[in-house]
Amino acid sequence: MISSIYHASETHLPRQIKDAVKLTVEKGLKAHGKAMVFFRADDIGVPSKNFEQMMAVFLKYRAPLCLAVVPAWMTRQRRDAMEDFFAKENDFFCWHMHGYRHMNHETKGKNQEFGPARSSRELLYDLSRGNQRLQSIMGKHLTPVFTPPWNRCSLETMKHLKKMGFKGISRSYGSLPAAPRGLKDFPVHVDLHTRKEKQAEKGWQNLLEEIRKGMASPACGIMIHHMRMNNQAFIFLEYLIKLFSGYKQIKIVSYTDLI
Repeated sequence: MISSIYHASETHLPRQIKDAVKLTVEKGLKAHGKAMVFFRADDIGVPSKNFEQMMAVFLKYRAPLCLAVVPAWMTRQRRDAMEDFFAKENDFFCWHMHGYRHMNHETKGKNQEFGPARSSRELLYDLSRGNQRLQSIMGKHLTPVFTPPWNRCSLETMKHLKKMGFKGISRSYGSLPAAPRGLKDFPVHVDLHTRKEKQAEKGWQNLLEEIRKGMASPACGIMIHHMRMNNQAFIFLEYLIKLFSGYKQIKIVSYTDLI
């Protein structure tokens, strides 16, 4: 489902949106002097037109992108179809693990693949086989960071990740429980595509507030879901990347820069 903020029929981004986003970013820079930003694209594993278009935008600006790969979705054939994005000159792409099957196991409450409804043994089993699968397919291109589906997981999951040698985890800003010592937390503040506001105006207001909070953080995390993007969403994504790239005080980074 496409967010209400992207249902406009225009083939360009409205000037008032550009100005509001730019003003929010500049206020953040004025208050904090400099900023780091990372983009995280979720649900990676199946080549598609939207995937190709998203990657093309980041290639155009040579901007880093953290790609959260679902192990069960990734095959050698699909990896080969993405070969161009693994080229040496494209080493700013940061591939990492996104759950195992992206399947909910909770019987009540919010969706979680690695939540409290599962035993420690079940959690470890899926984490291990997911990591092994991606290691065998992606090898040296895999970064030891974990993004849990739906941006939430249990403390037991994070303890397993730490023992397995993972260096970081990426969830929503303010997520609990806190990551254990030794496992760095890379929160996402800005949700570009899974927004639930019914009114576009309210959606833009909330998005600007998320950007404001992100600019005040050590690294502003921006979450992408390419399969929920339409033309307007791609226009806005490119505007953001171009905007950030235009400030010397802003550095677009990946998890490899933050570990």
